[in-house]
Amino acid sequence: MPDTSGFAAILRDQGFVLVPGERMQRAFVTGGCLTDWPTFADSWNDLALDQWMADGGRYRRRRHAVFTVTAGGAITREPHQPHFQGLEYNPLNGGVARWFEPVLDAVATGDSLTTILRWCAALFGRLSPQAVRWKVEVHQFRIEAGPDMVGQPTPEGAHRDGVDHVLVLMIRRHNIAQGTTTIHDDDGRLLGSFTLAQPFDAALVDDSRVRHGVTPVEALDPTQPAYRDVLVVTFKVLPTT
Repeated sequence: MPDTSGFAAILRDQGFVLVPGERMQRAFVTGGCLTDWPTFADSWNDLALDQWMADGGRYRRRRHAVFTVTAGGAITREPHQPHFQGLEYNPLNGGVARWFEPVLDAVATGDSLTTILRWCAALFGRLSPQAVRWKVEVHQFRIEAGPDMVGQPTPEGAHRDGVDHVLVLMIRRHNIAQGTTTIHDDDGRLLGSFTLAQPFDAALVDDSRVRHGVTPVEALDPTQPAYRDVLVVTFKVLPTT
C-alpha cells in the first residue's frame, strides 16, 4: 500500500502540506515506480500555447487530460473534453469551456503518472472515505519568462479550483527566479509558503479549506530560455449512481 498516513494527518490538521522533493519521491515509490521519469519530464518540452488567457498573456503552455479513478486505484482515461471553472473560482479565465491539447498517450499510461494518480487516490481516500470514484484532471503547465515577459503561474491570484483535493508537483525549473507557492485562508491571511525548486517538491491542498497561488516568475538571464514546469492534479468526488 502507498505510504500516505503522515501526509493525511497533516492535511486533516491544517488543510495543506508542503513537501520537499526527496520525501515526496520516496512516498510515491511506496505505491509504484517512476521508471519513465526522464521521458515523463521531457514531455513538458512538447506543450501547446494556452490560447485562452483573458489577459492576453503568451507565457503559458499546457496539456490536459481527464481520468476516472476508483477508490481501489483503477484508472480509466476519459474521452478528451474541455476544462471548465466557474467565475467564482477563476474570475480571469473561468466561465467558458476551455479546450487544451491532450496529454500524450505515452505520458497518460506511463509508470510515473500512474504511480502519482494511485498514490493520490490512496491519500485523498483517507480524507474522503465516502469516495467511490473520483474525477481527476491532469494539467501539464509550463510558465515561461523572457526579456519583456514576466510569467504568471496563477494570474487569477490566490484561488480555489472548485474540487476536493489538489497536488502541485514540481517537474523542472530552468533559469527562473521567484515562483513561490502561497497558501491562504478565506480572509487572505498567509498560512504558509514554499518555493517549489527541485524535482518532486510538492504542495498537497485541501481545496475546500484553503486557497493557493504562486508568485510571478522572472528569467535570471533574460537572454536564455526560462521556464517553470509543474504537474497539477485535481481530485473531485463523483456522485454514486
